[in-house]
Amino acid sequence: MRVFTMLPLRHWREAGPAAAAAEAAGFDAVMTVELGHDVFAPLAFAALATHRIELTPSIAVAFPRSPTITASQAWDLQANSHGRFVLGLGSQVKGHNERRFGIAWSPPAPRLKDYVRALRAIWRCWETGEKLDYQGAHYKLTLMTPDFSPEPTGLPMVPVTIAAVGEAMLRVAGEVCDGVRLHPLCSCRYVEEVMRRSGRCRANFDVFGGEFVVTGPDAKTVAEGLDEARKRIAFYASTRSYAPILALHGLEELGAKLHAMSVRGRWHEMPPEVSDDVVLIFAACGTYGAIAPAIEARYGGLADAIELNFPAGSPAGLQRELLTDIHRIPHRFEGFDTRW
Repeated sequence: MRVFTMLPLRHWREAGPAAAAAEAAGFDAVMTVELGHDVFAPLAFAALATHRIELTPSIAVAFPRSPTITASQAWDLQANSHGRFVLGLGSQVKGHNERRFGIAWSPPAPRLKDYVRALRAIWRCWETGEKLDYQGAHYKLTLMTPDFSPEPTGLPMVPVTIAAVGEAMLRVAGEVCDGVRLHPLCSCRYVEEVMRRSGRCRANFDVFGGEFVVTGPDAKTVAEGLDEARKRIAFYASTRSYAPILALHGLEELGAKLHAMSVRGRWHEMPPEVSDDVVLIFAACGTYGAIAPAIEARYGGLADAIELNFPAGSPAGLQRELLTDIHRIPHRFEGFDTRW
């Protein structure tokens, strides 16, 4: 099984050394998230400091960005990393698109499918000289002059994976993408009952975990990690977009209660509403000595990659040892098929 880890986001000078350390420890990919800081810039510094490791945003919010803008950023990251960039995209929920980004909302699954196809039309134009003439339901792109076209890279096309929760977005991932990023609020049962309907060739389709991995050197550290997971689960479960996952586990009332509390701004009161039993639905947990079997029990045969973050100062030898154990877990992904 492949293992991803998070890059520092706030201070760009930390991104390169952190990526180099992750590469030396044996991580397969470094990733960023689009929260309070830019999602692409740390990956640029990571690209220049590393040679092997994959680089990916998990995820960049698609719709506030023109496909042409995203295509350009992905192109330069792919070129400067010599083919190690994977574009992770997500739709975000309606409220953030309308009230945080100020853009009109429309059904996200067909729009994101159109977005991915537009990206590939732009990239084919740049790499092969094919005329840009993309006519989609949401994006129509017909102008690309030489001055605005980057040089061909001679590299494979950038792989595109998308964040997916509901069945509609999972179908988009299976139809037009190279992989899927399952949301942290995603149980093994949900993966088994919903995700496996994709129908794609699994050898070339990357499934990034979902759920939380909580580990540490001792029981106290694991308990603290579970409390952090509890906070995030409370936040995610308050969002109505994730109601289908909660419903699968009979947690509709919990979701409704957390949503009502979030509307009233009672954020700090929400985590205690999430019991240990609920946390363990969405988290693989155990000390360093027990976490690899716990991950295999939850993800074996279902996911190809997971996220794992060590505390600052964790010995490199310890990281390499644990990563070696996790790498032994079988997975079905063999590599992206992104030939032109």
